[in-house]
Amino acid sequence: MMFSNKDLRKLLIPLIIEQVLTALMGTVDTLMVSNIGSAAVSGVSCVDSINKLVIFLFTAVSTGGCIICAQFLGRSDKKGAGDAAGQVLLSSAVISVFLMAMCLLFRKGLLQLIFGNVEPAVMDAALQYFLITIISYPFIAMFNACAAIYRAAGNSKLPMIISASCNVLNIIGNYILLFVVRMGVSGAALATTVSMALACVIIMVALRREKELLIIGSYLKIRPNMRLILRVLKIGIPTGIENSMFQFGKLIVQSTVATLGTMAIASNAIIVQLEFFSSMPSSAVGTGLVTVAGHCIGAGKTDQAKYYIKKLTIWAAVLLLATNWFIYAISLPVCRLANFDEATIALTMSVMLVISIVKPFLWPMAFVPSNGMRAAGDVNFTMITAVISMWVFRVGLTTVLCRFLHMGLIGIWSGYFLDWAVRSVANYLRYRSGKWTSHKVLD
Repeated sequence: MMFSNKDLRKLLIPLIIEQVLTALMGTVDTLMVSNIGSAAVSGVSCVDSINKLVIFLFTAVSTGGCIICAQFLGRSDKKGAGDAAGQVLLSSAVISVFLMAMCLLFRKGLLQLIFGNVEPAVMDAALQYFLITIISYPFIAMFNACAAIYRAAGNSKLPMIISASCNVLNIIGNYILLFVVRMGVSGAALATTVSMALACVIIMVALRREKELLIIGSYLKIRPNMRLILRVLKIGIPTGIENSMFQFGKLIVQSTVATLGTMAIASNAIIVQLEFFSSMPSSAVGTGLVTVAGHCIGAGKTDQAKYYIKKLTIWAAVLLLATNWFIYAISLPVCRLANFDEATIALTMSVMLVISIVKPFLWPMAFVPSNGMRAAGDVNFTMITAVISMWVFRVGLTTVLCRFLHMGLIGIWSGYFLDWAVRSVANYLRYRSGKWTSHKVLD
């Protein structure tokens, strides 16, 4: 087999650690900002919803690059992989600089268009935070691209170390700029931007080392290769659409939750965070599957790609079972720390119990195999399935169940469960059919 269990652990464990640490640091970051006032944290939250959409686009481009590079490496073509890596970096740079320029020019109009009804203090905080975090777009895009290149080469440890170190730097910067210098939301934005810039510089310098499997000799010598760029975008664009639609869907569901009352809003805010943390290790396994399946497809070993999709989906399910029940076990203490009243705690725990029972059976098949099929170039099927299922069940059904049948949070999560179930069935049937192996990513 192309990947032993040791190889898989070497790839997956750093990915799991990186995702968990990044989420934990993000939570700490939010808590620190919340100490400077409700207007500040509300403004930051508004901007983060926009920034996440932009980051999803960068992630999609880097995913496309990871798949192209992995397939080249699978066929032992280091030169082709190196050329593709250069085009991923060039594409990420051009797209991120363009988006940075557009957002800088139209930042005020964009915020007013989306959040025009917020209080003036919230809008002022949002404008300050948005202005500085926009500058971080090229750094985030280039770091994601470089990290994807490393993952394609089977090295997820170095991006993890760099990301974790710079997240710690971000927290330290937040403390100094928020509580010592007292710069407000501008300080939080500056800490984030500086830490991302440092992470970007470090990983780009590291990618030039001769001992790396994929080497970028000189960034200044990279020239556009439209054939490779189009290959990257052919995978990246559908993935970006899928991710963006997912984020839009979350915003619409959140608007439905807002109609359920203060108790439901507070309860769902905690539930969403807890459910997110429970998924992270299994999600990291899915990310690693992109590299594994990409190598197999590039080498022409579709039977091994099928084997690893099945194997890593099982690994993800086992991980999810463990993390899901661990999160459920700490849900009550978390609710107590949040100073919830007994009614809100009871609602939260009842929904978390249902999630803990249902999720391990549906979530892994709904989200992990699609990464392997995407690595084979089957991006349109995964995009169409995800978008249709999300809008019909996660958005449409939850709206009906909550606004018309008055099922509350159980109605919200019932829509999620059906979304997962439909994706699971679609992925299973697609996997069994073998049609996902018929795509041609490389010549």
